[in-house]
Amino acid sequence: MPPPTVVDPWLASRRFGVVIDAGSSGSRLQIYSWKDARTVRQQEKGDALRALPQVGKGTEDGEEWSLKVEPGISSFADNVEGIGAYLRPLLEHATTHIPPSLQPETPLFLLATAGMRLLSPEKQADVLKATCDFLRFHSHFRIDDPSPTGPCGSSVRIITGEEEGLYGWIAVNYLMDGFKGSDEERLTYGFLDMGGASTQIAFEPSKEEQEKAQNLVDVRLRLLDSSIIHHRVFVTTWLGYGTNQARERYVGQLINEFEDIRSLSDDAEEHIDDPCLPKDLVITNTPVQPESASSHSKSAHKFVGTGSFEQCLQKTLPLLNKDAPCPDSHCLFNGVYVPPIDFSASHFIGVSEYWYSTEQSFGLGGSYDFVQYERAASEFCSQDWTQILKEHEASREQGHLGGDGEVEESGVVVDTGKWGLDVEIPRLQMQCFKAAWIVNVLHEGIGVPRIVDPGGNVTTDGDSVAAQAQTKGLGRPTFQSMDSVGDIAISWTLGKMVLEASKEVPAASTTARPIVDPIDDIPDLSTSPVQPIRPPFLDFDGLEDKISHHLPPSLTRHSLGFSPIAFLFYVFVVAFASMTLYRMRHRLRSTIRRFVNKRDRAYLVDGYMMEEGQSLAGGSPPSPVWSPSPSRMSFQLLPPLKRLSNLGLRASRPSPITISRESSTRSGQYSPVRVSPLRSFSFPVPKAQGGLAPHDPPNGTATSFVPGSPRLHDGSIVSNGSVSSLSSRSRNNSHINLSSLAPRQAVSRTLSSGLHTPTAPYHEE
Repeated sequence: MPPPTVVDPWLASRRFGVVIDAGSSGSRLQIYSWKDARTVRQQEKGDALRALPQVGKGTEDGEEWSLKVEPGISSFADNVEGIGAYLRPLLEHATTHIPPSLQPETPLFLLATAGMRLLSPEKQADVLKATCDFLRFHSHFRIDDPSPTGPCGSSVRIITGEEEGLYGWIAVNYLMDGFKGSDEERLTYGFLDMGGASTQIAFEPSKEEQEKAQNLVDVRLRLLDSSIIHHRVFVTTWLGYGTNQARERYVGQLINEFEDIRSLSDDAEEHIDDPCLPKDLVITNTPVQPESASSHSKSAHKFVGTGSFEQCLQKTLPLLNKDAPCPDSHCLFNGVYVPPIDFSASHFIGVSEYWYSTEQSFGLGGSYDFVQYERAASEFCSQDWTQILKEHEASREQGHLGGDGEVEESGVVVDTGKWGLDVEIPRLQMQCFKAAWIVNVLHEGIGVPRIVDPGGNVTTDGDSVAAQAQTKGLGRPTFQSMDSVGDIAISWTLGKMVLEASKEVPAASTTARPIVDPIDDIPDLSTSPVQPIRPPFLDFDGLEDKISHHLPPSLTRHSLGFSPIAFLFYVFVVAFASMTLYRMRHRLRSTIRRFVNKRDRAYLVDGYMMEEGQSLAGGSPPSPVWSPSPSRMSFQLLPPLKRLSNLGLRASRPSPITISRESSTRSGQYSPVRVSPLRSFSFPVPKAQGGLAPHDPPNGTATSFVPGSPRLHDGSIVSNGSVSSLSSRSRNNSHINLSSLAPRQAVSRTLSSGLHTPTAPYHEE
């Protein structure tokens, strides 16, 4: 399908952005679009401009805005040559749906996540370099220049879990209108995300807590009216606290307890009772254990479900590690500092596993009701496993699938909506555990308050929970699970594009501070919880972080829009190279001179031999028809070098050519022993009284003197550059030698005609 043309009304004043989410199992390309801010400001007025650009799907029909390829880009760490073929379908999809005329101004980002973080820095650099080269040379999209961030700047890089959380926080508040209203009225939402390996939190502390909170990240956005909104956000990640890795730790805990009991009693069961599995479900687990673990704890064990949600809550609670030492004044769990959360002001949106375990498993998505959720989970866990399978099969036949169609690889949720028994059955097996883990993280870990109303929570639904929250002074629901708002999914890629669209809004003045990514707004990365992933490229951040606080605010990266340290470094490199070349100028000039003279010498020898009537090959004289020799041609191809070598050297360069011939004093023949390529002329002068003037030739003819000109054995000076003037000179000669005035080419053309014979002997009269 050809790309759309700019005559399409939908494309009028439309801007585009492309993000490739390079995850562990695949890379998904997403196209976003928004109206140009200048056009919107002409069409809208007043409060309509107190908002961010409206970012949505980048295709008019909305169905082809996304495309995914598999496997993850990290799988090419040992085969970077295959990255081009891997990314080509994604690039072709983007070029198909974005007009060619708009592609040069469309930013393209490839941001890698979990899979790339596991590679060594060297392999990370190799993959990013190959990716950058392919995208730069096979597309016309806008890609950043090389910088300390990477070979394609911020366009191709690896982002941290904290950056995902910040972009997700922007996406949630953009979709939930958290950025609208005045500074006093604006109340943002917190963001919770849980996958198979980790869980994240990002929120804006209350104004009072911001004064005391540590490690806050500045998030600045520019509205359509060019005003700036500024929020200070806390973000952190708990690695190993996603549902799948928590399950692995839980399995290891049960095996250790089972082995301790069996070592004390011979009558121990041969299987492990697991309250976090549906009743009578039997599975075999082999935990991931360190090499130092015992053979028992590394071997496979049989687990039998007892289906007790209440016991499961108690068994999984220690996994939060709430007793870990807290290095700061306030920690939630596992010793990780988090500022105190005021839930009357901070309301949270949960995505990913929070949504899968509520809406797609129990149909309880949206406003969260703890009592209703706990009841649904308890009923599910207590069911016999065979009954769960029957209900699931009935749902499949009716087209109402249970679960979420979630695909997991290596403990990471990689896709949803992929139905089939291989996908759905594992989800149903782990649903009881995941529901308990969600409850413990929310309430015992993060501290979300339980709304308990014995008179109203027996048959409530999400809407009534929202009403109850209002009566309890909590305003909006304290926690909601969501997947999308309207037809736009909540994704960190959306947050990234909202930020890019905000950057393109014209600033109120030329001196306004530019909008940058939150990671670039951190004044001191050494003390920040967000540490960017920088493979081994040239990096000035460490040096800049150390001296940035000594620089005036107007000279920092945030004010200038570029790194002043990097700029000074490149200036130093250029200055050092220029100084080195200047100091070596004489040596370089000498080398170039020798190079040029090597070619010049052969040409001059040929020319003088032709003037002497000598054959270049030792035979007959040359033909009167002149043709350029190879040496002459090569000399003509080097005029710049010739000019450089002759600078300041014309007057002092000695004659490079020496031609020797036997001389006979008895015959009176004289031959030049050295000829200068510089031409000279003979002209008559009157004799002085009493004889010749000093240094005049005996024939009364004055000859111009050029330094370095040779003399004959009688003391006379050889006229430089004119061999013919020697052969035609006579003591009684008082005329101008016309042949010496003629160009060399003309002389060589008349050799055979007898007009002038340079080799004629000299006879004294």
